[in-house]
Amino acid sequence: MLTGEIGETALLARDGRLAEAALHVGRPIRFMLASPVADAAEVMRRVAGEAWIEDKYDGIRAQLHVHADGAAQLFSRDLNDVTRSFPEVVGSAETLRVEGPLVIDGELVPWREGAVLDFASLQTRLGRVKPSDDLLREVPVVMVAFDLLHHAGEDLLEAPLRTRRARLEGLRLPERTAERLLYAHLASARSAEQVDRHFDDARERRNEGLMVKDPESTYQPGRRGLGWLKLKKALATLDCVVVGVEWGHGKRRAVLSDYTFAVRDSDESEARLLTIGKAYTGLTDAEIATMTEHFTAITLRDHGRYRTVVPEVVVEIAFDRIMRSARHRSGFAMRFPRIVRIRDDKTPAEIDTLATVEALFADQASGRILLATGAGGEMERIAAVGEIGEAALPDEGGG
Repeated sequence: MLTGEIGETALLARDGRLAEAALHVGRPIRFMLASPVADAAEVMRRVAGEAWIEDKYDGIRAQLHVHADGAAQLFSRDLNDVTRSFPEVVGSAETLRVEGPLVIDGELVPWREGAVLDFASLQTRLGRVKPSDDLLREVPVVMVAFDLLHHAGEDLLEAPLRTRRARLEGLRLPERTAERLLYAHLASARSAEQVDRHFDDARERRNEGLMVKDPESTYQPGRRGLGWLKLKKALATLDCVVVGVEWGHGKRRAVLSDYTFAVRDSDESEARLLTIGKAYTGLTDAEIATMTEHFTAITLRDHGRYRTVVPEVVVEIAFDRIMRSARHRSGFAMRFPRIVRIRDDKTPAEIDTLATVEALFADQASGRILLATGAGGEMERIAAVGEIGEAALPDEGGG
């Protein structure tokens, strides 16, 4: 994980020199991962005492390598070189003029005039090896830095996060890079109420949730431990009707566990049903077994693995984001849909309509959608100037 090269690792092992393994600038390593948690109460159960809170940005995870001669490279989560795809970030990194080489962990996010743009705009940059000047102007990107893995010949992975963040802030990235490299918004919490407050604040800044980190944690490449946690909540829920079901996989291969669902195209009595997504999580095994019997009985057409059913079962679906999509007849798709519950109290005539979906999509793009979590408590700020965060709120100044 550290050397990023199995051949070099084998040679070190052969010679009994594995302790000398080191990170190589210009050779990406696996990213440290976070374990998901359900709510603020679980956060505090897993974090003893102080929790460091960062905004969770809806962008592209990236690793920035700056060589001793000032040349910079960007690597994606799958360790591919994406340097040419984000010239504005790389160009700014090459103006740093700091002592020694660097390796920075962070997130690439679309950013204009002090605010995070919707992830949909960033999708226009994906896969573009050499983006046009027009695209660079239309969807400018910054890198939000939240960790420092190497500095001036010293690997920092074994240093506590508290030390790594202090070293990172000491680089004064925003002022050195004309704010193309910014610091992740950082705060701390000592109660579930404070975590909920930070979550609401992060959503107001148009970010998708929170990263919760132990300030004493080391950096573990490729590992998903409890040193880092991620907290996301549903953007909203929609009531939909199931129009198709599919046999599951693995232990669920004998039950109909994958549901395709739809919304109505209008409030009219003869409204058409338009598919908008598919989900296979959220129900218990007992519920799925019961619904398998029901869907078998109301099957309209059996296509083998997939079968269409009488549209009578209403389900409440939670999701993280609404996206444009040509895959579904509605023209939209849900990101990470999951079943909240079966709505026995609702009929198909009462499900949500395409107009509701379009309104959610518009509010999401404008940043008007906020979550109410009943949060309370005071926010303890411990961040430095140059964070991404406050700049998204016009009455609080820029970062």
